[in-house]
Amino acid sequence: MHMYAQHFKLHLLPFENVPDPLFFYDQGDHARIRKQISGSLQSGRGLIVVTGPIGSGKTTLSQMIKADFPQNIQVIWMAEPPASSSDLYLFLAQELGVQPSSAEKTFVMRDIRNALMQINSAGKKCLVIIDESHLMTDDVINGVRLLNNLEEGSTKLIQLLLLGQEELMEKINKPEMLPFKQRIATLETLGRMNVDGVLKYISHRIHVAGGDTSLMSETGWEALSIAFRGGGTPRTMNTLCDRAFNVAYERNKSAIDAEDIYEATQRMGLVTDVFHYIIMLKNQQRKKEEAQIVKPQDKASAEVNKASVKEPAQVTEITKIQRKQQQETDVPDPDGEDFDAAVKSYETIANTIKKRYEQKSLKIPAILLLISTLALMSSIFFYCHRTDSEGLISCLKSLI
Repeated sequence: MHMYAQHFKLHLLPFENVPDPLFFYDQGDHARIRKQISGSLQSGRGLIVVTGPIGSGKTTLSQMIKADFPQNIQVIWMAEPPASSSDLYLFLAQELGVQPSSAEKTFVMRDIRNALMQINSAGKKCLVIIDESHLMTDDVINGVRLLNNLEEGSTKLIQLLLLGQEELMEKINKPEMLPFKQRIATLETLGRMNVDGVLKYISHRIHVAGGDTSLMSETGWEALSIAFRGGGTPRTMNTLCDRAFNVAYERNKSAIDAEDIYEATQRMGLVTDVFHYIIMLKNQQRKKEEAQIVKPQDKASAEVNKASVKEPAQVTEITKIQRKQQQETDVPDPDGEDFDAAVKSYETIANTIKKRYEQKSLKIPAILLLISTLALMSSIFFYCHRTDSEGLISCLKSLI
């Protein structure tokens, strides 16, 4: 078991990407489709097709179907479709314990039918699950159609469950595949989970592993909501949460927060808005800290202002007299250095005022000069226009 499971006191690793029925999320589309498939198998309806995006839990769903019928169904599972219909028939024959006398399709199909009839006569059924069905060639799809045609009266001798990505529907919807499409008894699609489903799914996995939701902090849950705002698949959620738990373990934290979620998205190369959420959290924290620092300063300033307001009421007549005497003694002495400094300061101010006045007096002539220049240029332009002179030089010569 990984060290982070021990660190967070978990009995199991909660986010392993393996089709473990123990962690099956029996809610939403998964629960509905599981129930639909189980009903179709019990009634012997035949061909079932389930599509969904990568990592949406199709394989785990197939494992649950196998677990639902442990006794009366013989399951033949194929990790991927064969290259041809002939390979498909030979594979099924071997799984059914049949040794065909010939490799010809007709003879292999006959032997498969006989084996299926023996299974049905014993009160059992045969379920063939083909994963990654979107990789099937047209030849294999037609081979599946022929298998679905194996019947004894009104009873289907074989149940077929095809699991594939959305591309499977593109193949099924082709005009030449209409005979196959018409034979589909149940067609279901596993979609992406919405934000509410994402949070419930992650909580479910944590609980099954022996933990509780407090292992994810409030900012951690919010970051997950942001990361999967557009929906999520179990595989992506498992990968992200597994890496987030690893990051928190490396940082010796007791709970996963937004920064751990962001670091996990970076390690996955997942583009989300979690970074902006962290910036917002840091800005809020900074403002809070600034507010805590400013409050004592404001209190001190208020006390100073309060004291300054009360001061006039506390000033006595003696204090007023002392201030008046002080003002009188502050007058510069004509014979001292203070008087010279005061005179110099007065002269400096006077010279500054004089320069400003002189600068202001030059504004009017400058404006008049500018107006005169513009008037002259306008007159020349008007003259040139009226005389129809060719070029400015010719106009000026004519004017002179």
